[in-house]
Amino acid sequence: MEHTRCLIIGSGPAGYTAAIYAGRANLQPVEYCGLQMGGQLTQTTIVENFPGYPEGVDGNEMMMQLRSQAQRFGADIRDGVIVKVDFSRRPYVVTTDRGVEIEADTIIIATGASAKYLGLDDEKKYNGMGVSACATCDGFFYRKKTVAVVGGGDTACEEAIYLAQLCKKVYMIVRKPYLRASDVMQKRVFENEKIEVLFEHNTLGLYGEEGVEGAHLVKRKGEPDEERYDLPIDGFFLAIGHKPNTDIFREWLDLDETGYIRTIDGTPRTNLPGVYAAGDCADPVYRQAIVAAGSGCKAALEAERYLQTL
Repeated sequence: MEHTRCLIIGSGPAGYTAAIYAGRANLQPVEYCGLQMGGQLTQTTIVENFPGYPEGVDGNEMMMQLRSQAQRFGADIRDGVIVKVDFSRRPYVVTTDRGVEIEADTIIIATGASAKYLGLDDEKKYNGMGVSACATCDGFFYRKKTVAVVGGGDTACEEAIYLAQLCKKVYMIVRKPYLRASDVMQKRVFENEKIEVLFEHNTLGLYGEEGVEGAHLVKRKGEPDEERYDLPIDGFFLAIGHKPNTDIFREWLDLDETGYIRTIDGTPRTNLPGVYAAGDCADPVYRQAIVAAGSGCKAALEAERYLQTL
């Protein structure tokens, strides 16, 4: 069985930054990239809010740069997925999708989270061409334009309010006849002149030549007064939640009701010694690349200090 002092599960800003710091600490980390090498940023086009890139940077390019930096410091970065973990004893044991078992003295979990989508084919077709799951990341590209936000909870309201600061018009597409958001968030939405809430609406699809130009909507679907029409928009934002990629850890780690890994006192420490969580898999609030990178740094520093006690 292979043995490593530090195993990193997942890539993206958290995983790669953890690999950089662990490599510089001479921990000779092994990192498995997972199904989506580079994480969610590889699904975006230009990243403009990460420090150090005044002109913005392509998401894939930025992740490749982080990967190269980690490899420069000795990180062993591998393609593949961790499909099983055994945290019942130490060293901990993980199993890859190829059946390889690895013992690890410390483990940094950076498996991220996946945005929930409606399941429309057009969401994939226009991904990065008008479809986004992060208003903070991509809202800047829609200044003085018209966009739609799908969802009726606090997150959707926050996204709509944020976009209203940039955009000419913001529609909220809400499946139910009411908002699920808190009273204070609802009040802010209804008082914002740029936001129009479309209750009892479902999205059937999107259309456009070079990108999103509009959405096919249905109002009161299945009812006698059902109405179908097209809504011209430039951007389509999903705000119906995220699912943390933490299912394989459920038996061993303390998770919240949604599946995010609970960490201790603002650190990346979990309920198990030597196991740390970084990035979106432990962050239901911010979900930003710079925050993920910082947490990856903290996780690697914690792993280094823990190893000194063994």
